[in-house]
Amino acid sequence: MSDIILKVMKYKFSAIIPLLTTALAVVSLAVWLRPAPSDTFQLRVPGTDRPADQPIAQLPPPILTGTLITSDGVPSNLPGKWTQFRGANFDNISSETIPLAQQWPGDSGPPVLWKIDVGEGYASPVVLNGCAYLIDYDQQKKADAIRCLSLEDGREIWRFTYPVKIKRFHGMSRTVPAITENFLVSLGPKCQLTCLDPKTGKLLWMKDLVHEFKTTIPQWYAGQCPFIENDRVIIAPGGTALMIALDCPTGNIIWQSPNPNEWKMTHSSIVPMEFDSQKTYVYCGSGGVAGIAAQTGQILWQTTAWKISIATVPTPVIIPPDRIFISGGYNSGCMMIRLTKQNEKIITEEIFRLDPELFGSDQQTPILYQNHIIGVRPDGQMACMNLDGKIIWTSGPENTFGLGPYTIADNIIFAMNDSGRLTMIQADTQNFKLLDQAQILQGHDSWGPLTLTGGRLILRDLTQMFCLDVTKK
Repeated sequence: MSDIILKVMKYKFSAIIPLLTTALAVVSLAVWLRPAPSDTFQLRVPGTDRPADQPIAQLPPPILTGTLITSDGVPSNLPGKWTQFRGANFDNISSETIPLAQQWPGDSGPPVLWKIDVGEGYASPVVLNGCAYLIDYDQQKKADAIRCLSLEDGREIWRFTYPVKIKRFHGMSRTVPAITENFLVSLGPKCQLTCLDPKTGKLLWMKDLVHEFKTTIPQWYAGQCPFIENDRVIIAPGGTALMIALDCPTGNIIWQSPNPNEWKMTHSSIVPMEFDSQKTYVYCGSGGVAGIAAQTGQILWQTTAWKISIATVPTPVIIPPDRIFISGGYNSGCMMIRLTKQNEKIITEEIFRLDPELFGSDQQTPILYQNHIIGVRPDGQMACMNLDGKIIWTSGPENTFGLGPYTIADNIIFAMNDSGRLTMIQADTQNFKLLDQAQILQGHDSWGPLTLTGGRLILRDLTQMFCLDVTKK
């Protein structure tokens, strides 16, 4: 009897084995085919700039305080100031009269006055009262670090840090602070807005835009740069408020614009515009372009004729008295619009639109110079265009600049390419004239906006920042 039972059990077990094998194969196949985790981040490789498959996870509210650390750096007595993104006039043109060199000795380029290591990113400094200020990221301490450096030698004077966990996401910090004599305001990668005393680094206030205004952190982290006007911080959080004005001394909300179409924050920054005797703020949100009343926060006009589904990066260029030039990447090209007033209502009119092969900008904001627009197209060539949309000159395929920054001073265009080559070009609206070139940096992703003041040019790549003497000897 026991032999019969044993045979039956062996038979049943042998029948089950194929079923178990099949089930195991199905499970293994499912594991093999499952998608990779969405929260993995890699060091950016040039040419692979694509948005993440999933938005960045929004962490619990951070503690709105930080730590101030003082060092042995000393403010210098050097002249010059560069107080916000694209300079005091929002045009990326230096108004200083210091003569600058048009040729450099040898192949090494202008003298290097100092250089420092920085956390991965593209954040550039502002300059005031002999100090340079930037937001950085301390990977070891897992903290944003707002740093004050001596313009003389780059030595750190103080740094203010606050904890925030950031994974590598094609760089980390990428915004430019705004500064006045009494206030320094910076926006961190995960949308912490911080106001400090620029002389001492003392914290005045902090706000977390994600939790206070339901801001969605943009792809590749925040890239919008705040600015200060009449002791008011102007920033566009999206979420529950398209744009806000905050009181610098207290951080209190002065006004906030409605956001009826639920536009999200982009990498584009706000720019002031005078139209019809009224001060407005122009902003490219995720769903279009809007003009906001500077005194009240009222939405005066908006248009959905311009929007980019992946990322809106360049800032609008104001062409007084009534035109706005907008450009972008991802095959969007550029567009010129005009504002008109009809029956007390502001109307936007499209003047022209160009394909990216003629003119567009992936990352940097073009410059309005002598009634022409100068910028770098998606093919990497620098181009000069008149205000009717006609291309006047291009740099040619032998002179390309990738996603690098550029600025104008003393009738010279200073332009970087992706790998840290600095080029001087005559600022001419009729012809492209190359003056000199030098390989300054040895890394990659030299994308941070240029800061030029007092004859000193500050530039950076992904992990280093240099200060150069570009004065005429």
